[in-house]
Amino acid sequence: MSTPFTAVEARAPGKIILAGEHAVVYGRPALAVPVFGVQARVRVTRRGAQWWVTAPAVQLDARLHDLPAEHPLRRAVVLTQAAVSGLPPAHVHITSSIPVAAGLGSGAAVTVALVRALAALAGQALPAARVNALAYEVEKLYHGTPSGIDNTVITYARPIVYRKGTGWQPLFVARPVPLVIADTGQSASTRAMVRGVRERWQAAPARVEALFDAIAQAVAAAQAALATGDLAALGQALRDNHAHLQALGVSTPALDALVDAALAAGAYGAKLAGAGGGGNMLAITRAEDQARVAAALRAAGAARVIVTTVPATEAP
Repeated sequence: MSTPFTAVEARAPGKIILAGEHAVVYGRPALAVPVFGVQARVRVTRRGAQWWVTAPAVQLDARLHDLPAEHPLRRAVVLTQAAVSGLPPAHVHITSSIPVAAGLGSGAAVTVALVRALAALAGQALPAARVNALAYEVEKLYHGTPSGIDNTVITYARPIVYRKGTGWQPLFVARPVPLVIADTGQSASTRAMVRGVRERWQAAPARVEALFDAIAQAVAAAQAALATGDLAALGQALRDNHAHLQALGVSTPALDALVDAALAAGAYGAKLAGAGGGGNMLAITRAEDQARVAAALRAAGAARVIVTTVPATEAP
């Protein structure tokens, strides 16, 4: 066993779903990629006999055990304590550039970074599969019935194809994919959006299942386009995916306005990203068009714009 540290830091990227939101909860595949332009950072230091947590972004500065037992941060610590031995009380300091409640995996990124930092503080390194499993348990507190895609893509920090119940596979990306991500500035609860879709599914199962199947077809088209490097075909698949999400009732006028602005500025395709109801959208562009699309999104009212690129991956 390694010698325990007195202080340690861990980081985790954000994530975004390229295609497959909501349908992934019902057994269809989804494509997701890490977003390295934003990240959660957790620094933990030994602290006498008491646990303490500080997270300035959410105005939190308190003893850990004064938080409710089902608070995600407290739950992450308890789960990690059970997974490693010799974990001392610590001061947990969390900072993050990932917007909260915006479809970029902020909660999962904090959990992954926290679990890894705490394990390192105890002088241990948990296997990625174990980190992923712990993060999924915490995701249940954030989202109710999570798909597992957020914690998986963030834990492994690579593009993936994910299917609930059967796990994930690496996603082959033949050429870099320029992305522009824009935030509506409107927060939405993923748990509430997932619950709303479930209620619509229960009320009209045939209609909603047909939409899930249509989303799965868009996912398959997007995966094929990534494998050949055809950004125009990828853009069309994402346009189709957005239309199905609109029909599912999870888009908003603000999201639709940003999608329209990106397309008008020359993006290959655009769609909402995440649970909907607010949060972010994404656009696929040529590299030389990223700045123009980003400017158009700002002009259309985006609260924040992230310009990034999904790197190419090795062929399977």
